[in-house]
Amino acid sequence: MMFNQWWFLMIPGLLLGLYAQVKLASVYRRYLAEGISSGVSGAEAARIILDQAGLSNVPVAEVGGHLTDHYDPTKRALFLSSENYRGNSIAAVGVAAHEAGHALQHQAAYAPLHWRMMMVPITQFASQAWIGIVILGMVFGLFYKLIWIAVAIFAIITLFQLITLPVEFDASSRAKAQLFRLGLVRPAESDAVSKVLNAAALTYVAALVSAVMQLLQFVLIARDRD
Repeated sequence: MMFNQWWFLMIPGLLLGLYAQVKLASVYRRYLAEGISSGVSGAEAARIILDQAGLSNVPVAEVGGHLTDHYDPTKRALFLSSENYRGNSIAAVGVAAHEAGHALQHQAAYAPLHWRMMMVPITQFASQAWIGIVILGMVFGLFYKLIWIAVAIFAIITLFQLITLPVEFDASSRAKAQLFRLGLVRPAESDAVSKVLNAAALTYVAALVSAVMQLLQFVLIARDRD
């Protein structure tokens, strides 16, 4: 049995992850239908924030998909999903400003962002290695022989999630500061913007809790096998 008697440690992460996704979907849908008083689109808000910070060389591009918004530090470019790129809702402007916040972090050489960038290749490798361990465990029954490798993999994933948390919270903080400083959001809309950004941040908290619980599970299994 792959997860032994410690299977229940997966439950907190699963429940929090489910709650975070439902919460994000609910809050995002609500404020996607509520227009921003300044009338700017997500793309316009991001462009204004970037230009005011002297980052006119950072492009803002439209990408397909739902909530596929992200800042790519390797390309030094910001990508927004269509509904946030074109939309002039509180949700669209909040999300766009958050991604612009990552560009501001990059400009300021924000240490946790650079740590996360450095960890991306090894985390991607660890995730692929984990798939290999699962296959070997299920097909050849080698999971317990590879348990310490599983521990190392989830230690890497947990560290990545731990570093990601301050990066995301700081980006949201920078986003809100710029939105108000530049007059893109009125004080009366502050609470709504915060709700959108906090709901998004909760998904990263859930990912960290899930990684910690899974790491603990594998450590306990490894201890029992020694």
